[in-house]
Amino acid sequence: MKILAIEHETPGVTADQFWPLVEAEARRAWELYQSGVFREMYFRADETVAILMLECAGVDEAQQVLATLPLVQAGLISFEVIPLIPYPGFARLFSPPKD
Repeated sequence: MKILAIEHETPGVTADQFWPLVEAEARRAWELYQSGVFREMYFRADETVAILMLECAGVDEAQQVLATLPLVQAGLISFEVIPLIPYPGFARLFSPPKD
């Protein structure tokens, strides 16, 4: 299942609190990318917030995976986790109109 994960910084956290963990965070993200769990990784263009696309069995697995990130473990960030399904709307192009 495709899972969209949107990072949220913990209120009151300062940039200085992130620096000791950024290398470990990047290393863990790389491991998850190499394993195929992290499929795509982005930052928003207007702020430094991670947007991740994961491939997991479901939301529970995605949350467990995200909990292994050092910044999550330190309580500096959390993720909004959104399960996705394929867009079904194109089926309307190939179905007869309903009366």
